[in-house]
This record gives sequence, C-alpha cells and structure tokens, in this order.
Amino acid sequence: MDNPATVHQINQLTVVTSDSYTDFVTALQSEMASSLSARPKFANEAYFTGKVLKTATGDVEVSSDMAKQIYRYLVKHDYTDNDDKISQVYLDAKDSGKLADLPPELAPYAEPVLALIDSVYTDAQLPTPDNDRNSRANLLNDNFNKQAFRELWQRINRKAAYAVDFDNQQLIDQCIRTLNKDLQVSPLLYTVHSGMQRDQVDDGQLQSGSSFVTQQTATQRLDASVHSAVKYDLIGQLSSNTQLTRRTIARILQGIKEAVFGQYRLNPEDFIAKASRLINEQKATVIVEHLRYDPIADSYGLDIFTQDQAKASFAGAGEKMHKHIYDYVFTDSKVERQFAQALDSSTEVVVYAKLPKGFFIPTPVGNYNPDWAIAFQEGTVKHIYFVAETKGSLSSLALREIEQSKINCARRFFEHITASQVKYEVVDSYAQLMNLLK
Repeated sequence: MDNPATVHQINQLTVVTSDSYTDFVTALQSEMASSLSARPKFANEAYFTGKVLKTATGDVEVSSDMAKQIYRYLVKHDYTDNDDKISQVYLDAKDSGKLADLPPELAPYAEPVLALIDSVYTDAQLPTPDNDRNSRANLLNDNFNKQAFRELWQRINRKAAYAVDFDNQQLIDQCIRTLNKDLQVSPLLYTVHSGMQRDQVDDGQLQSGSSFVTQQTATQRLDASVHSAVKYDLIGQLSSNTQLTRRTIARILQGIKEAVFGQYRLNPEDFIAKASRLINEQKATVIVEHLRYDPIADSYGLDIFTQDQAKASFAGAGEKMHKHIYDYVFTDSKVERQFAQALDSSTEVVVYAKLPKGFFIPTPVGNYNPDWAIAFQEGTVKHIYFVAETKGSLSSLALREIEQSKINCARRFFEHITASQVKYEVVDSYAQLMNLLK
C-alpha cells in the first residue's frame, strides 16, 4: 500500500530475527544507506533534462536545449570522457579555478549549473588515504642503543622458576569457606528489544544508525534449570583455570554446601567463572607467603622489543617522546599517560621503556607484566635502575586480590633475582616515584 496518509500505519512489518536487535538494525540500515545513496554517474543530456536550478529569482527547470548546451560544454573542453563520466581534466580545472566560461545562454545560471555538474559521481572525488599517523610501525630510536638502557636490560632480563611449599589442607578449607560465603551465581537472563523505524528517514540517519528507535526493552529471568546438550567437565575446567589438581578441586566441591553447589544447574558458565576467581584469590593469599624464585639459565633477548610488532593507529599516541626507546608510547590509562610525560621531561631520567607484553614474571596466579623500566642519571637518585607499576589507586582495598598477589610476587622476584641492583615498586605518579628515590 502506498497511500501517503496511511502508509506507515498499514505497512508495518514485524521482524523476529536470529541475530541480536543491534546487529539486525545495523545491517539493515547499512543496506538501505548503500542502496539509497547511489549517485548518477553519467553527465549526459538525459540526466540534465528536467533538473531544477535554484536561482535568486526562482527555480528554473532545465529544458532539453539547456541540457544539450551543458553536455556540449563538457564535451568541448574534455570535461567528460568517452563514457560520459566526469574527467580528471574537469576536476583539475575546478580545483585551480580555471574552468572554461559557460555559453552565454547558461551564464546567468552559472552557479547552479556547476552544482548540477558536480552532482554527477566520479571515483576521482574519493579522498586518497594519506595519513601517516595511522597504521604504521612504532620505530625504535637511538635511546634503545644507549648504554644506560642496555645495562638496565641486563639487570632485569633474567628468567626464573618459582617453587611453592604450602599446606594443601589449609587452601582447601579456605576455599570451602569462601565459596559458601561469597559464591553467588547470576541466573540466566534474556532481553527483548522492541523498536520501529522512524516515519521519515533521511540519508544522514541511515548512515549514523539512528533511523530505528528502540521503544521498549524487557529483561526477564530464566528460572528453569538449564537443559542443554553441552556437557561440562566441571572439575577439569576448574582445575585448568586454577592450576590445582583435580583431586584438590574435587575435595573443595565436596565440602561446599548443597545449596551453593546447586547453583551450578542454573548457570554452569557463571558458576565455573566465579568459582575459579574465588579459588584463585584464596590460592593467592596462601601461596605468596611460601613463594621462592630461582634463576634459570635462559633470559629475554633484545628482540622482544621488535618481534611480532604489528602496525598500529597513532591517533591516540600523543606527542613524540624524547627519552623513550620508541618514538611514541602507547598507554592504557590517563595515569600512565601522565607518568610517561613526567618521565620524558625529567632531568633525572636518562632513558625509559614501556615494557612489552612478552616480558613477564611467572606467578602462581598468572603471568605478570610490569609497566615501566627506567634508568636515572647516576648521582641524582638512590636507585639508578627502577621497574615501576603505575596504578590509579594504591589502596589494597582498591586492587583485586589476584592483582595484589601478582605485585607481591613481583617484589619477591626482584628481591631474589636482581638483589639490590634494581628497585621495584608500585606508584600512582612520578612525584611519588621521586619520593622513593630521593
């Protein structure tokens, strides 16, 4: 039905999709925008005839004679090619302000006529990507070869293995108490999104994805037990996630209350994820006190700073650095960005590096990657070589238990492996770092 007064009331389509509401709407709008935004590609008489020119004195419809004059003007000056498409000659002449004069009959309508010609699409109008700040390699600079950095690297690149000797029953008892107290499995929820397309839709709304309006959402709880063909190896999953033996995991599960274990039927995935986190937290508190690091013969090579380095966008890289081993430093937070800027402007700092993800310290609760390695001017601070972790809050309550345990493990690593040669600490600013060194 196409009655303009009732079209939106009669032609109402209800769609139930297998995709998410957002994915469906996004894909639909993209298809519509692609179809509706198609522009004419041929500058011929047929296209120009009947078009309306907007002038100061009123609208003027392009007659067949006017259309023929426009077409001849383009052909005469090689402004179109053999396929009646706008040529590069026209674009260059327009950019340089040297377009040939229009015929006298078209001169009074020069501005709208040229606008009409410009409405014909040409691939040459597409911008050529030429932004060297996007998707390129972050190159090492001369700071990488400084003696101060090489000496710092020689002090921290040692690899080590850890050993832990602790009371297994103590860990099991703590895990049982914690799971009984804190394990709250979230029920399965589903959300229904209802929406409609606007009555009037323009190209801008399609491009921005705002032509559909969500009118209502309803989130409901699935109270029934999960009946699925998926089979879970509960003990195996928890053992893999916590690096504890299957026997230890089985004893923990046997010890928790029946009601707590019953939550597994409601949402197995959430049960496994939350139980793993709680067990790892208790594991962290028990084993760090009994942790020992021993150096091994292997060490990290300098190629860790160049291997597997992918090109990246430099849109958020900030200004070029002067004391960092790369030209630009990529940070994960405002605290890190401010810390890097302070390091770069400090007269005490010789060179510093944001340590790559491949450099890590093994811990019983997961690998730990410190943030910064810094070399200071000799004689200006107490510790010339420093490894720092930057955090927005240093309160132990603000740090997750596993994160705090990794930091404690790192302290043990640097105490045992680097002795007094390298100082490691967690700071929230460059000012606090200097308080530790002065």
